[in-house]
Amino acid sequence: MHWTTVAGSLATCVIAIAATPPAALAKNGDTHIIGQGIEQTLDCNDATLIVNGTRNSINAVGNCWAVTVMGSDNTIIADTVTHDITVYGYDQTVFYHNGAPALWDRGRELGMVNRLQQVPG
Repeated sequence: MHWTTVAGSLATCVIAIAATPPAALAKNGDTHIIGQGIEQTLDCNDATLIVNGTRNSINAVGNCWAVTVMGSDNTIIADTVTHDITVYGYDQTVFYHNGAPALWDRGRELGMVNRLQQVPG
């Protein structure tokens, strides 16, 4: 066996994998809120809003592609959500005024209580 042949083949494989662009729908400018007790109003700018922490209160104006919430006792109020709302953890509240997003409550799957619903704008 020739090790240069094996190493050359392996290097070619690594380069081919590294050169493949990711197939994500994320948009540059996704907003990440990480912390405790943050109160903020922001523009989603057609991107994804990701909130991770405890007792955060976020008011998202404009259109959000998606909203993902992790932690506990977070409250998010969004003008519009296009694609999906995904919630992990417990005692999370996500209200949205417009859109028809898929609602995925991972916390409820484990017996935790969360609130995801459309409310009048």
